[in-house]
Amino acid sequence: MITGRPLFTTEQIHDKVTELAGAISRDYEGKEILAIGIMKGALVFFADIIRALKLPVTVDLIIASSYYKTASSGKISIHYEPLEPIKGKNVLLIDDIIDTGVSLNHLRDRILSQKPESLKICVLLDKRERRITDVPVDYTGFHIPNEYVVGYGLDYENRYRNLPYIAVFKKET
Repeated sequence: MITGRPLFTTEQIHDKVTELAGAISRDYEGKEILAIGIMKGALVFFADIIRALKLPVTVDLIIASSYYKTASSGKISIHYEPLEPIKGKNVLLIDDIIDTGVSLNHLRDRILSQKPESLKICVLLDKRERRITDVPVDYTGFHIPNEYVVGYGLDYENRYRNLPYIAVFKKET
């Protein structure tokens, strides 16, 4: 069971998604983008933000993992690669959270090696104090403290993704 304090309400998340989508739509005005969601964690955020964009969007996914329970394993496993061609496209990489930066930097390098026209990164949550690898993030929703969070796509052992809000995770004993 989950206990812990709420960090962001459904309304706060909705407002932030609207704000981020507005900024992205302005920055890419007159252009089409290829939005790539990093699954599974970004599932809910990805769906909400692409629906809020006011420009033509092609959608694809990357399935990658590096976490075991509440800690990063340090090893990035790619389970699914984008099928859409990346070369010459304006790519927007969308993730739920950046903490150490290792995984996101690895995925960024993989996309850059395919020669996109441009690459920007959007994350809902930024856990800056855990950063090991500096990654240029263009759009950030919320900065959060170094606490494990669940909800709105974020999980613990693949559970709690369906919560409509984000909460600090505390496992009941």
